[in-house]
Amino acid sequence: MPFLKLQFKPGLNRDQTNYAGEGGWYDCDKIRFRSGYPEKLGGWKTATSETFVGVCRQLWNWITSFSDNFLALGTNSKLYIEVGGEFYDITPIRATFSTPDTDDCVETNSGSADVTINLTAHGANDGDTVIISGVTGDVGGIPNAEINTSHTVQLIDVDTFIITVTTAATSTVAAGGGSAIVVQFEIEPGNRLTIEGYGWGTGTWGRGYWGLGSTQPVFLPQQDWWIDNFDNDLVANIRNGAIYYWERGSTTDPTSALETRAELLSEFANDAGYDPDAVPVSAMQVLVSQQDKHLLAFGCVPYGSTTTADFDPLLIRWADQDNPFQWTPSPTNTAGFIRVSRGSRIVRALPTRQEILVWTDTHLYTLQFLGTTDVFGLQEYADNVSIASPRACASASNITYWMGQDKFYAYTGRVETLPCTIRNYVFQNINFNQSEQIVCGTNEEWNEVWWFYPSASSNWNDRYVIYNHLEKIWYFGTIERTAWLDTGLRQYPQAATTGQNSATGLLYGHEDGVDDDVLPMVSYIQSNDFDLEEGDKFILTRRIIPDVNFDGSESSTPEVDLVIRPRNFPGSTYQQDTADTQRVISTSVNVFTDQVFMRARARQMAFKIQSEALGVQWQLGNPRLDIRPDGTR
Repeated sequence: MPFLKLQFKPGLNRDQTNYAGEGGWYDCDKIRFRSGYPEKLGGWKTATSETFVGVCRQLWNWITSFSDNFLALGTNSKLYIEVGGEFYDITPIRATFSTPDTDDCVETNSGSADVTINLTAHGANDGDTVIISGVTGDVGGIPNAEINTSHTVQLIDVDTFIITVTTAATSTVAAGGGSAIVVQFEIEPGNRLTIEGYGWGTGTWGRGYWGLGSTQPVFLPQQDWWIDNFDNDLVANIRNGAIYYWERGSTTDPTSALETRAELLSEFANDAGYDPDAVPVSAMQVLVSQQDKHLLAFGCVPYGSTTTADFDPLLIRWADQDNPFQWTPSPTNTAGFIRVSRGSRIVRALPTRQEILVWTDTHLYTLQFLGTTDVFGLQEYADNVSIASPRACASASNITYWMGQDKFYAYTGRVETLPCTIRNYVFQNINFNQSEQIVCGTNEEWNEVWWFYPSASSNWNDRYVIYNHLEKIWYFGTIERTAWLDTGLRQYPQAATTGQNSATGLLYGHEDGVDDDVLPMVSYIQSNDFDLEEGDKFILTRRIIPDVNFDGSESSTPEVDLVIRPRNFPGSTYQQDTADTQRVISTSVNVFTDQVFMRARARQMAFKIQSEALGVQWQLGNPRLDIRPDGTR
């Protein structure tokens, strides 16, 4: 029998039928290509055993002049700094209450672990985080240590809320705790994902009957953070919210600073002797132009206003050079503003090597530092350009890539449509109601740009698509990730995920090992169908000569399955026969099963390699299939 060498074009192609794509790859999960050949994707491990609260949408890594390697995480509930495997909670405090308002504000009921806190006009909502300290002595048999900690608010009314402790009270106390109690409320948590609203007040005022909800859903956005560093310090804002600042301090040991919460930037401005009212009370996004040391706010409240009602979604403002606290424009500083002229809102600003790219919902602009009295200049680069989400863009090798509403783009000095062989496959399977979750990042080690997105049947990021910008090929698969950051300051790319029904999340280091943390990673790739000559003859297979590399495996006996999937017509299902699947087992490095016997007969066939065991890493070469023609019927 003659041998057929199985050679397939690198990359996946789903923008044509399976049969029309003969000679290529059709389906895959958790694989990548190296020098044109498929191999299993690198694994991941938890970066720390600790968990964080909420859904993380933003990661930012920087090293201070004290050599602190900080990683900031912004979730819908918290703002953290991770260092040394430990999460430090720096979530800003919304309000602080103390004596006499908090005197003996603790109430217990015998037999219950629910503790009532009586605090007039506390301003908290159900689900907020409250931090209580200063309770002296046990209250109703409940140890004060269980009360003097952080809790989740269970709202009763504007003057009362409940916290739950571990120990049930042994007696009823109407008013206890002493006169040194301090009650602090963190800023209000936001939505974990975009939610639809139909209730009262969501419709247009004056249309329809008063008091009725909207007949069309109003989408209430997920809570996102934008984070950057200003030298050693951290600057952050909630999208369309207040700007906060965290100060690293001047001590070698950062512990005391890490135990301090971020505060409003306006408070720092006031302490530094500048006008706190000049700081924007809300901004869509803040970032630091690191080359010229300006803190910028994109989409914000104009100078002179201290109300969010004046929010201008197209306004760009910046503070004085090398001074994030001075926002009052004057002839003696560089603080100023400029307004984008086209579009209805700024969606994203992304700093690149020589400029800041600014997307509105319809246009792309570049913002450049001029070094003149104008400070910054704005130039329109492209119109009729979309971006799928605020985080759908990333730069690699001085080229910026992003996902639009219906195609991929690249900015190389000009805007270009990025050729994509899986365009329809991706864009016809996205839940655009949850498009704000889409996040893009790079994996520089492998010359890859990743996008994580929610599939059409999911409300959570459950799929990914990868563009290899060196080999100019695409591949895809399934992984749940809500944030991603490839940073040269850490050994592995950092990624965060929180289950859709989970209250806490995990931080992972990718390209670490070959498994899904402690679980096996299921990985496979399947070819397009192939046939003989014009496809009129049946193919009879007898055996396959494997060509598999197991380098990098952690198992002493790594193994993969080789599968031949036969069928007679493009529209028919693949025949299922256990004889069509054979296992290739490695006995030592580059020594594996020399041949496997599998018998299949059909007009067309597909080839598949897969692995699902712990510790396996593989790369496919050019296996050979022992075949012969076997008639036409």
